[in-house]
This record gives sequence, C-alpha cells and structure tokens, in this order.
Amino acid sequence: MAVYAILSRMSPQAFSDPKQFKEIAQRVSAEIKKQCPNVKWQESFATLGRYDVLDIVESDDLKQLERAAMIIRAYGNSTTETMLCTPWDEFLAGL
Repeated sequence: MAVYAILSRMSPQAFSDPKQFKEIAQRVSAEIKKQCPNVKWQESFATLGRYDVLDIVESDDLKQLERAAMIIRAYGNSTTETMLCTPWDEFLAGL
C-alpha cells in the first residue's frame, strides 16, 4: 500500500477557541472514515512549523486519497499538501 503524508494548515478563521479544534478534528475524521474506506490512518502529529497537522496515511486508491484531502480542506477549513512517501530502504534499493 502506498504511504502518504498530508500536511494541513488551519485557517485563522477556522475557530476562535482552541477547544473547537478538537471538534473539527473529530468531524473531519468521521467524514473521512465514512467517505474514504480505502484510506487507512496510521498516525497524526501536531506540528509547530508552517503546518499545524501532519497525517500519515496509507492507500492504494488515489481518488479516495484526493477526496480525503478535500474533506480536510472543506470540513477542517484548511489548506493541505500531500506527498507520496517511499520507505527509506525501498528508496535506496531503487538507486
């Protein structure tokens, strides 16, 4: 299964109270589980840089991965950047 990193940055207008972030995250997660069953979440991280969230996911269905990114954008009021990730050993073996 292909591994992807989805980097998300929340809009400053997404919420006014930090506690609302938890509600947004739950809503996004529920929608992705419902609409994208072929996207398997591995881990999520809060980050302190240009992005707010880093999600590591697996999927062999590119259309569902695209839909998941759009759900993050729509329900999470975010911008996203998605990158294909190659395990280091596989990368080195292909050189």
